Amino acid sequence: MQNHCAVPNCPSGKSDPQPLFRFPNDAERSKKWAEKCQRQDLIDRSPEHLYRYYRVCGKHFETSLIDSDAQSTVLKDDSIPTAFDMSSQPQNGQAKRTKPTTKDNEMESKGRKKMKKSQAATAKEDIPTLSEEEEYKEYLKSLFEVLLLLGEQSIPPMGPANNKDQGLGSSSFQALLDNRIMCGDEVLKKRYNDNKECCSTEQLNQLIEVCEKFVRSKLVEEIKQSSFFSLLTGDPVKISGEWQLPVFVRYVDESNFQRERFVGFLNFEGDRDILAEKLLSEMTDKWGLDMEKCRGQAHSCSGTHFNQIKILAAKLMEMHPRAVLTLSSSQSLNMSLASGMAQSGVQLVMFTFKKIESFFGQSALLQLELENAISIFYPDNEEKANELKEICRTGWTRRNDAFEVAVDILEALLLCIDSVHDNEDMKWSDQVSQNALEISKALTDFEFVIALVVLKNVMTLTQAFGKNIQGNATETHLAAASLKAVLHSLKEVSDNIDVYHEFWNDEALTIAATMEISAKLPRSFLRKHQAECGSMRPESYYKEHLSVPVVNHTIREMNRLFCEDHLKLLRCLSLIPAVIEQHKSTEPEEVNVQAFNNDIPNAGTLSAELHCWWVKWNKKGKGETFPSSLHETLQLADVKFFPNMLAVFRLIGVLPALALEDNCNVAYKRFTMYMESTPDRFKSKSLALLNINYDVRFDLDSLADTYVKTYLEVQQES
Repeated sequence: MQNHCAVPNCPSGKSDPQPLFRFPNDAERSKKWAEKCQRQDLIDRSPEHLYRYYRVCGKHFETSLIDSDAQSTVLKDDSIPTAFDMSSQPQNGQAKRTKPTTKDNEMESKGRKKMKKSQAATAKEDIPTLSEEEEYKEYLKSLFEVLLLLGEQSIPPMGPANNKDQGLGSSSFQALLDNRIMCGDEVLKKRYNDNKECCSTEQLNQLIEVCEKFVRSKLVEEIKQSSFFSLLTGDPVKISGEWQLPVFVRYVDESNFQRERFVGFLNFEGDRDILAEKLLSEMTDKWGLDMEKCRGQAHSCSGTHFNQIKILAAKLMEMHPRAVLTLSSSQSLNMSLASGMAQSGVQLVMFTFKKIESFFGQSALLQLELENAISIFYPDNEEKANELKEICRTGWTRRNDAFEVAVDILEALLLCIDSVHDNEDMKWSDQVSQNALEISKALTDFEFVIALVVLKNVMTLTQAFGKNIQGNATETHLAAASLKAVLHSLKEVSDNIDVYHEFWNDEALTIAATMEISAKLPRSFLRKHQAECGSMRPESYYKEHLSVPVVNHTIREMNRLFCEDHLKLLRCLSLIPAVIEQHKSTEPEEVNVQAFNNDIPNAGTLSAELHCWWVKWNKKGKGETFPSSLHETLQLADVKFFPNMLAVFRLIGVLPALALEDNCNVAYKRFTMYMESTPDRFKSKSLALLNINYDVRFDLDSLADTYVKTYLEVQQES
């Protein structure tokens, strides 16, 4: 497909963007278009070929032929390009002239007939043939176009087109190539006739690799233009039998919009002692990210890989001290805190939460069963029941108050799960019934119950803080000021853990009794320490191995995630106009903004500019509304007159802890969708990058040139 106008020497392009219209599929009109465009080399081409590969821009159509009332720019039926600049673009070999006389018309008519005969006799001679190199590039462009189409739709190229796994010959990729051949792609047809196949598995993998490098180069180029960014990683995932670490980047683009992009996977296998250095080296040397420009980092990771991720975060901070560690906005604070806990009871809760989400997400009928069970356990409190039902229709297992919700619905949840497992009405499949049994076993384990109760009580202290930190600018500013109070409450619990654990243990015993669960030590402990089991009481065990570690971990992580440098950056949200107006009696503290002194245009004028900014927004006129979010502030027309303030807002914008606008927060959602919807055997690091970033503008010519340089020229040199 040509991404430019087929008319020779047409000036339309980036400086004069015009809509591009396909050649018509109709044979007669297609020929007329080629003639009008003075493209003799296209006249004998099939309409299907022209329709697929060639375009004419809107510059060559009369305004009346373009339908401006449609939702998208389209041509009216039977449109023919006639608008050409005759002074620079000869039409039918004639120059622009004055109104012809009768004699002129006769001479012109004779000349036209003679020229048509001449053209008909030499048409085939005038059609230039493609050189071998040009033909090969056209072939590559056809392959890339099919691959990009599959990648955008998240269709595995190697996936069977007929639900039978018989290799590349019956794959979706080959099926589309066959379709193109049938539609008149002569280059592909010739390739097939010469080699009995259009593309080998090895070549397909090479094409995918070229696409991956192209996408990443475009992303890195955009990130470099924005100057500063933050690094985010997700939970490691297994692809082709190896652990891979998904990496995202957050930045503010040239239009002052916050962006988050998925830039690829890093292999998470190898020597644990040097893994962090290897990962950072690959991001710098192979991907081209300038880590000196990294101003923040956030990591969403569960207990299994938590320690290794901590080493990575520490190494990044050691090498680049300004890459401040923060919370990731893709995960609630309480879920993030619990995910990093290594205690078996906590991991049992987190793993069961994932199973519950997956279980009820597969069927609306299962969700209805849960809601009916909730009604049974709240017969006299319809308001509470409706509230819980509404919460359970969302992804409640990822919410900040998930542990509190789980305690409230625990009995109803077990009733629902057991009913599905019993399957008396034969409503559920064997697999659904088996999954229900696995969840039921976890819910009736006392270790699960007491771990859930401990998490609920400890995380209650961080719940409001976590909600505010990912709220609007005013709420986030409030959270930054309340951290000391949160830490003080956690410290008080730690100092009096004996008393608090006694209350938590009693609560767990009460719940266990109503669910007919006996209080006992974990099975894993019983197997490993049989000699100590007789003298170890469950209450003492869970205090030392659950309550104390959970409280200490929470305190430690809160201090790690919200260090003083991070809090200074969050306090700069006091510069948001709505926050200034709300706290107009207090001028923003310059000491917080000074954290950006090395990254702003003119630190010498910062104090004066900060004062002017405060004066501008500290009084609201009647009926006037002020921007209340970072997004709205970055889009202010006046912000360009405050260069230091604009630089500060752009730097705050890359902080991973701040929630993004819905239209900016798509990378993580696309990543999650790809991982959930793609079968394990078809998952690919390269294709994931291609699918998640399908909005990147691809240049088929560049892809073909890169392929030739990477594979063909290297082979020729060797």
